[in-house]
This record gives sequence, structure tokens and C-alpha cells, in this order.
Amino acid sequence: MLVLGIETSCDDTGLALVDENGLVASVMASQVPIHALFGGVVPELASREHARLIGPLFDRLLQESGKSLQHIDRIAVTRGPGLLGSLLVGVSFAKTLSLAADIPLIGVNHLHAHLLAAGLENEIPFPALGVLVSGGHTHLLRMDSPVDMHVLGKTLDDAAGEACDKFGKMLGLPYPGGMYLDKLGQLGDVDKHLFPRPYIKNETYDFSFSGMKTAAALWLEQHKNAGLHLPPLGKEYAEEFFENAPSETKNGAASYLYAVADTLVIKARRAIKEFPAACIIVAGGVAANSFVRRQFAEFAREMRLPLYIPQNKFCSDNGIMVAYTGLLLAKSGLCHDDTLTAVPRGRIIPCDYKKC
Repeated sequence: MLVLGIETSCDDTGLALVDENGLVASVMASQVPIHALFGGVVPELASREHARLIGPLFDRLLQESGKSLQHIDRIAVTRGPGLLGSLLVGVSFAKTLSLAADIPLIGVNHLHAHLLAAGLENEIPFPALGVLVSGGHTHLLRMDSPVDMHVLGKTLDDAAGEACDKFGKMLGLPYPGGMYLDKLGQLGDVDKHLFPRPYIKNETYDFSFSGMKTAAALWLEQHKNAGLHLPPLGKEYAEEFFENAPSETKNGAASYLYAVADTLVIKARRAIKEFPAACIIVAGGVAANSFVRRQFAEFAREMRLPLYIPQNKFCSDNGIMVAYTGLLLAKSGLCHDDTLTAVPRGRIIPCDYKKC
């Protein structure tokens, strides 16, 4: 079975073809250079870029794979959560292909796709504890199967990735700040007591990272020399840029990222005691962070459980995870019809699959 995956939830346009043997082909277009000018994603610009790019990318995907539309058995598309305008571009394109070629359509939950991406390289034992960490989401999920997942806790305000991006921006790092903050932090020494672990003095599995940004702003106010001077516009951020940063800046970055990762582990430990799991999955853009990877590796060893984290290239938004999730849903006999709707962030994605 050959499945086309379409991802347009935010600012990355990704398309991929996946079958039972794995990845067949994948294409991707990033909008980072555009949104970097504004220091964050501009929703209207994002949706316009998706509309401009998705057609040519699909043509390129078919050319590189040597496949045609007639070879595709299912079309999987991210239906949410995400930016509504961006989601509508992908869903509309998927519906058009589905109707034109009479190919069954499958709407995919973006968050589930991130977690299931770990199955591209490993056979996932269930139940699993899923830790989804990205720029817009921080969730703990009990995963009983690829089609049966339950949210245990989620962020009440800012996501972990947003907290990292904002601290990076405060320091003067380019967009996206979290990625560069990690580069900086890897060169520093961790002070485990420098930053707080927010929202842990309770019995819930929920998160709150807004206080981390406040703590970062206060720290920066006390360390006025920690701010960085960016290279001239258009210049690359060479390794020397990070190596030559003040020691207090490197140490602050390392300590901040350690505190964020430690907070995630504290809540994951709490959840796994109540809901025993056969493995731990960490996924999403922030799963590529070296501090998160390292601390969850230690946690998994402590729990004597296998840890599955997708390769860095599968952590960010991509069409591969959508196609693979679509394949799993198709094998379970699930699909949608042309009434499929896009579901923006903040709304519950319905489990409205049909048997087909």
C-alpha cells in the first residue's frame, strides 16, 4: 500500500510517499528565511507560501519517486492542530487529489503523527508513554495503540519550545531561537539550581512554561552583559559565533535548557508510575534538543524501559510522519470522506473516522 502524506500545519510544506517497506520519497520546503524577518511565524504569509509551494512540490515528489497519482492507494493529510489557514491549504489539496483520482482520504492528528514517527525505525511496544514537545505543544499521552491515544496532561499556557525560542530571542539569537540556544548551551556548564522547575508542586500531569520566560527575563536583567551581538544580516552563524559568546551566556543557556528538560522528566516520571508503559516515546521539534535527549535517556535507564526518539530529521514537521500515520490508520481500515474538516489549535480533534 502506497500512502501520500501532506503536512502544512505551520510553516513547513512537506510531502512524502511511504509504503510497508518504509520511506519511498520525501520533499520539503521551509519558510524559516521568510518568518525570520519578523521573529516568528506570520500566519497569513505561511498559508500563502503553502499555496504557492504545494503543487510544484507534489510534482517533484512524483518525479523523484518515479510514481504517478495512479500508484497512490491512500492520501493522508494533517487536519490539525495548527494554523487554520495553513491547514486549509493542505486539506483542500488532499481533497482535490482524492476526488480527482478516487483515492480514499485520511485526516491525521498532527500530534499523533509526531509520536508515531518513532515507529519508522523501531517496532513500538504498546502501551507507550508519549511525550510530545514542540514549539506549540507540550503533551503527555498514554498510547494504547496507533489509533488509541489518551491525553494525560498538556501545557496550560506556553509550550516548552516556545519558552526556549523566547529565551533565545531575549539573548539576541536568530529565529528559531530554541535551536540556536541548544548550540550555545552545549558549550556551557549547567547550574541545576539557577532556574525553577515550573508547575511541579501539584498532582497533575499538566505543564506551564510561562514562568520560565519570566525567570529568563529576570536573569538577563541581572546579567546585562549576557546579550549577544548578531553578525551582519545575511552572514552565517559560524561555530565561532557561539564559541566566542560570554561564558555566563553559555552557562545560562545550558542551565535553562536543563531546567526545561528536567521539568518534562518530572511529569513523565509521575505519569509512568500511575500508567505503567512498555516504552517511552519523545517526539516533536524539541525532541531534537540535546538536553531533552540526554535527560530522557537517563530517565529511561532509571525506569529500565526502552526509549524511542525519532531522528532529528523526523522530529520537525514533515510529510513522512503523516504518510506513515496514514498507513497505520489505513491498515486498521479507517478513512474519511470529503466532509473532512481542518481543526485549528485550541479545538479538540474529533475521532470521526469511517470504516473503508
